Amino acid sequence: MSNPEASSRRPRRPTIRDVSRLSGVSHMTVSRVISTPDRVAPATRERVLEAITSLGYVPDRAAGSLSSRRSGFVALILPTLNNANFAIVARGLSEVLHRQAYQLLIAYDDYDLAAEESQLTQLLARRPEAIVLTGAVHRPGTVQKLAAAGVPVVEISDLPARPIQHAVGFSNEEVGRIAARYFIERGFAHIGAIGSRCVGDKGDYRGDTRLRGFEAELRAGGRSLDLVCRYGSAPVSFGHGAMAIGRLLDQNPDVDAVFAVSDLSAVGVVMECQRRGVLVPDDLSVMGFGDFEIGREINPALTTIHVDFYALGQRVGEHLTERALVDCNVDAVSLDVGLRIIERSSVKGKVR
Repeated sequence: MSNPEASSRRPRRPTIRDVSRLSGVSHMTVSRVISTPDRVAPATRERVLEAITSLGYVPDRAAGSLSSRRSGFVALILPTLNNANFAIVARGLSEVLHRQAYQLLIAYDDYDLAAEESQLTQLLARRPEAIVLTGAVHRPGTVQKLAAAGVPVVEISDLPARPIQHAVGFSNEEVGRIAARYFIERGFAHIGAIGSRCVGDKGDYRGDTRLRGFEAELRAGGRSLDLVCRYGSAPVSFGHGAMAIGRLLDQNPDVDAVFAVSDLSAVGVVMECQRRGVLVPDDLSVMGFGDFEIGREINPALTTIHVDFYALGQRVGEHLTERALVDCNVDAVSLDVGLRIIERSSVKGKVR
């Protein structure tokens, strides 16, 4: 008669002892096949690998890290998992790390600085060998934890004047300045911009830096800031762009050029203009940031500011695996991946 209590128990996880017993070799040989297979005779290696496959054995990396004090993973904190450019950063970083046998552990904070600190606390308990986080605005507690972590720290997608340690990214202020200058040089009279609001711990602070750069350039050109619209909360989206441009057009129908802090909002702007019968670019020129795929495919195609986010992820991985993870005393660096305007048909006019 079966034991109901016993049948409800979880099956036992295979151990290295089980692999050793099945393959007829020592624990050390099994460990060597897993960590340095080239150092094991082919016939023996094949026998051990067959046992591993047969048992469904997965090495316990946590147990190994207790003795070696190496966890083998790098932590990455992103604002969201729904943004394609952040996914591209993670892919570029992960591909470089994998070549050096590191794994990437990803968390996200939903544009919330308190959530970022909470995620960091959880990640530090697992002893990552490096920490990569997005942006340059953090809570004091986050900065304190990072300073005490004793591992390389990289801030990405920004170039702070005073990075915690290393920074790989681009100037978000310069993004805004370039966009405003682009419109000014083409002679637009009523230049606006749209982004979201930052309130306390919650907000897209990098997007807001783009707006501040945009405002600074307008101010330098003697232009009004009245058409810069901070609407709603992060993350921005197609719907955000549609609602923000709707409000801007209702209040200022003479606006003739708009910069959105993300292509996602910019595409929403184009869609709402089509619904209202506002012609892009004849009535309203639109420019975005990020060079998302959808911006290339809509009609009219979106003029935007491009950053190579895949290369950004790779640069982070290369800096970690070639320098920061090799030498804990390596000098802090700030690497600029650059940015450039991609001109498409959503903006009319030429430089005067």
